[in-house]
Amino acid sequence: MGIIWTIIIVYMLAMIGIGFYAKTQVKSSEDYHLAGRRLGPIMLAGTLAATEIGGGSSVGVASKAYGEWGLSAGWYVVSAGIAIILVSFVAPFMRRALATTVPEIIGRRYGKPSQLISSILSIVASSALTAVQITATASIVHVLTGFSLTLAILISGGVVVFYTFLGGMWSVTLTDFVQFFIIVFGFAIAVPFAFSNAGGFDYVINNIPKEQLGFTKIGWPTILGFIVLYFMTFSTGQEAVQRYYSAKDEKTAVWGSVLCGVLMSFYAFIPAVLGLIALAVFPDITENSALATVAVELLPAGIAGILLSGVISATLSSASGNLLAVASVYMKDVHGHIFNKKVTDAGELKASRLIIVIVGVLAILISLYSQQIIPLLVFAFTIRSTGPFAAFIIGLLFEKVTKNAGLASIIVGTIVGVVWEVLKNPYGIMAVIAGSLASLITFLIVNKIELSRGAPVAPSAYVNNESTEST
Repeated sequence: MGIIWTIIIVYMLAMIGIGFYAKTQVKSSEDYHLAGRRLGPIMLAGTLAATEIGGGSSVGVASKAYGEWGLSAGWYVVSAGIAIILVSFVAPFMRRALATTVPEIIGRRYGKPSQLISSILSIVASSALTAVQITATASIVHVLTGFSLTLAILISGGVVVFYTFLGGMWSVTLTDFVQFFIIVFGFAIAVPFAFSNAGGFDYVINNIPKEQLGFTKIGWPTILGFIVLYFMTFSTGQEAVQRYYSAKDEKTAVWGSVLCGVLMSFYAFIPAVLGLIALAVFPDITENSALATVAVELLPAGIAGILLSGVISATLSSASGNLLAVASVYMKDVHGHIFNKKVTDAGELKASRLIIVIVGVLAILISLYSQQIIPLLVFAFTIRSTGPFAAFIIGLLFEKVTKNAGLASIIVGTIVGVVWEVLKNPYGIMAVIAGSLASLITFLIVNKIELSRGAPVAPSAYVNNESTEST
């Protein structure tokens, strides 16, 4: 255990060192929120992948493989990889808009009411997603140290708030790039060692229920639902879209997205296999402890240290991205556009860091109350995506839209999505699909009626391009 802790401590100190370095690169609020819009394709792919391969895609997948989904839990990440490749088709339009947030685009096209609703949804969802990553990190710290889960959550939350406070998007991007490749390497080399120390491949297969090996046990409707959910959440989720905004140009946004999707798909089933190994050898542990238990009990100390360092750092980076998303949305949309409060660039930096502290405390409280991973992930994705999805994507791709079409679709889609989630997905239809269909149908109907009555077309999403590019 001492070797594991030494590796983790050295690794985390290195990440904090990168954070301090990134802080020296932050000269303006654009540097803090968008890394100066200078990310290349490899850096973009790395930060996208590290953001999405966090607690849900590592600790969460292992726990679901240990539990009800078995091997098919890997589809949770494959679905995300497919979805982010699909996002590459709209990525150039995101970058072309030269915005900072998703609600900013919605506000340009559909006005302040739509922008306010989208901002609130984004802030609530990102706060919940931060809590998910804190829970995932804490579950590992809990196993490694024997600390109570409550204390582990407090420690993990404190680290991520400090981590984000330092360097904003520069800090997140640089550490993400390192963390993604560490986590993939750590997981890949962990599998053969885990099998060997568990008693071999045959032992594992013979000591788990056969249905756990079902490649599609999760079900095709659920797999397709996850693809739709992830396409929507990557298209409208602030922590993902903010990275597309940070790309140096439109071509970079496309290829960074494609590369990210490929990398995620290659990684997908590795944590699921580790979850099955945990089920065969440790059938009486809690699901969320599956990954950490395999690492501590079945892996050589050095490899366990690398694996757990990567997981901890990746979950912290995902949390960091979500915290930064809240700060960006509040400062750019709520404070700047809704309240019409003007601040200096230095004042915006100071306020952004204060918001990160406040939201970090809120996320810690959510984590203490919920202590869930994938269920809370799905709920957060539903909250932020179902309503704004149609308005955001159609607003980027098409010119002839009206303000009321956007507002109506956001309201109806959000209500249907939340109600469907509360009712536990009636008829086997995921809430995100029900809500997005309601949003899309509402948009198309209202838009057609309004245009036929001569309603004015909403302003362009790209209205600020020329002035922004020239500065």
